[in-house]
Amino acid sequence: MSEHCFHCGQTIENNIKIDFDNKIFCCNGCKSVYEILNQNKLENYYSLNSNAGIKPEKGQNYFEFLDTPQIFNKIIDYSEDGITLITFKIPAIHCSACIWLLESIKGINKKIIYSTVNFSAKTVQIAYRNESYKLSELAHFLTDLGYKPVINFETTEKKHEKVDHTLLIKIGIAGFAFGNIMLLAFPEFLENEKDLWLQQYSYFFRILMFLFSLPVVFYCASDYYKSAWGALKHGVLNIDFPIVIGIIALFSRSCFEAYTGISNGYFDSLCGLLFFMLLGKYFQQRTYKSLAFDRDYKSFYPIAVTKIGPNTSQENVLISNLKIGDRILIRNQEIIPADSVLIHGEGFIDNSFITGESKLIEKKVGEKIYAGGKQSGTTIELEVIKEVNQSYLTRLWNNEAFKKDSSTIESITNNISKYFVIVLLIITILSGLYWYLIEKSPSQMYQVITAILIVACPCALALSAPFTIGNIMRVFGKEKFYVKDAITVEKLAKINHIVFDKTGTLTINKASKISYTGNELTTKELENLKALLQNSNHPLSRSLYEYISMSFEFIPVKLYEEIPGKGIKGNVNGMFFKIGSSDFVGAKKKISSDTSVHISINDIYKGHYIFKNQYRKDLKETINALNNYKISLLSGDNDSEKYRLEKIFSPETILKFNQSPQDKLDYIRELQEKGYHVMMLGDGLNDAGALRQSNVGIAISDDINSFTPSSDAILDGNNFSYLPSYLKLSKKALGIVSLCFVISFCYNIIGLSFAVSNKLSPLVAAILMPLSSISVVTFTTLVSRIIGYKMFIHK
Repeated sequence: MSEHCFHCGQTIENNIKIDFDNKIFCCNGCKSVYEILNQNKLENYYSLNSNAGIKPEKGQNYFEFLDTPQIFNKIIDYSEDGITLITFKIPAIHCSACIWLLESIKGINKKIIYSTVNFSAKTVQIAYRNESYKLSELAHFLTDLGYKPVINFETTEKKHEKVDHTLLIKIGIAGFAFGNIMLLAFPEFLENEKDLWLQQYSYFFRILMFLFSLPVVFYCASDYYKSAWGALKHGVLNIDFPIVIGIIALFSRSCFEAYTGISNGYFDSLCGLLFFMLLGKYFQQRTYKSLAFDRDYKSFYPIAVTKIGPNTSQENVLISNLKIGDRILIRNQEIIPADSVLIHGEGFIDNSFITGESKLIEKKVGEKIYAGGKQSGTTIELEVIKEVNQSYLTRLWNNEAFKKDSSTIESITNNISKYFVIVLLIITILSGLYWYLIEKSPSQMYQVITAILIVACPCALALSAPFTIGNIMRVFGKEKFYVKDAITVEKLAKINHIVFDKTGTLTINKASKISYTGNELTTKELENLKALLQNSNHPLSRSLYEYISMSFEFIPVKLYEEIPGKGIKGNVNGMFFKIGSSDFVGAKKKISSDTSVHISINDIYKGHYIFKNQYRKDLKETINALNNYKISLLSGDNDSEKYRLEKIFSPETILKFNQSPQDKLDYIRELQEKGYHVMMLGDGLNDAGALRQSNVGIAISDDINSFTPSSDAILDGNNFSYLPSYLKLSKKALGIVSLCFVISFCYNIIGLSFAVSNKLSPLVAAILMPLSSISVVTFTTLVSRIIGYKMFIHK
């Protein structure tokens, strides 16, 4: 049975576990955070939400640049009299326990005065004493707790989102008017014989109701007028046009009856209708508003870089200030912010975000290095040859695919509304002519026309799609599939060709199948090997460190040296280890073409570990469940995995390797030109162009809070096997919308048949109109949630 870390809740694999205080932890980082919380009497953190902790990142985090005055002054909120206020973006905030801990850190760190969390924005504002505490130290402190601040080019621009409260104000006004008009109109519905006082002041009450309705009709409904007029100017009849006709008809008839003394009018129904419609619009706008789907290179780049000045002096500068010819210093694991040429040092560049290939690329002095790569090894000196906004990585966003307007695809509602409006107007005109010319009754004609326009108001039609798709989006979100907007759900239902990336999409990031071949290592040798690996930040070293399943006390390492691209060596307890490539450790022959790490002890070759990609759980079953779709695989890696992939995919699947970002984008464009509706699933910056070009771009992320390319949806990698269910549910969503349209049409047909024959008064029509809308909304909410529940309950 698998065990879970007490702090972060992650599954502890390969029996790697740390026992402490009768609890099990997956790493020393989680254990350390647990100790810190208990020492400061903050153990209530775990009672608020079990396994609420965030696993701290390993390796050194470079935050020293924050102490540079130019950068410090740009990112802080306030600094005076020894106190600084800073707002950090912390994506790892995910529950009430996170909020409680971050707002309680002053109990752990006495140099912090207070901290306040904005959960929806994923930010924390901290006030601290800057006389004895550096900003870099504060960032390190948060990282050690598992809440690493995101400090990049984008977060430092200080663009405060302008919150539009107009819709909330309109809802408030409509609700206020609706409630008051109902109170004023209520007595007339109960009195069989008019009370003398009510009868005496009835005209005054009608004036009040009229006045209350004015801001609702002329202000709260203004968006519907603008939408209908805008569509008319372009020769289009949208769903808002008949709604506007119904509002005008209901308001006009109410004014007429109130003025002539026939009745109080239908101001209450009118305000109630607009109140519910505005609520529906608010519901639609609020659905997953906080997710960022259109991040650009600014979200990926660091805020600053070390610039080499005259006399080899060094200073931290904003990357936006870099110019052609500037010389910059890039340390181990730092991102290269602009296209550059290597001047000094040996470059070993990780271009996995650019090409998808995880293999390190060796660069010599004089060679060009593209922006977005990450140095793995010793410090290198570069000369900038292109400014940040002109680099290769940035130009990928300037492709016309990123400028496509998704709103050109008309929604189902607007398509149907064209015909609805035409039919409604024809029925209204014919009915009016019948009562005026044949029945010779102009007064009845006006009543019939009014009843038709009121009862046929397509409010249920207008609300069914946003409420249905909104509920489906909530079901998706609960199952960790975060859809950008309603139109994306519609486009998902039309997909007929699926394109997969390989690295990070079909495979699991930071996970490999590791096997050992060679002379068996003793327990002591394994302990010493793990102690040496602990000093390296290389991805293979970190993976092997996690793989070796044993815990040990601190073991000193002497004569440690890391040679980039080759390996590491050092003396541990009298044993001299070499770990790395076969040539580096002195292996007599190349063992295999797979990624491998070789071991020698005291210059005696021991064996090697082989690393193979670990594909996602149930991948073959998931691909088989998508047999109704055309499938392609595009990978930036070489074809070393082709044989394994051919066993997973059907023979009809197109497999392409060594694909550049532009190749992927062009391939998807070719499919679209052939008439396919393409869904692209990718991971990493190199897939951004292809994701945006596709009809639906889905970013796979094993960490939802990590960098996500421009996309229409974000899918948690752990729920990859649910992909067929998401596609089926999107089709069912359109089926539910269609069923709601049928119900709405039935309401309209029944109501119109009575209205045309003059058997439906405007009062009854005004009551039926909001009732039909409420019933359709209730129906679609229940059905969509039930279907979503049934679809995922067995998973």
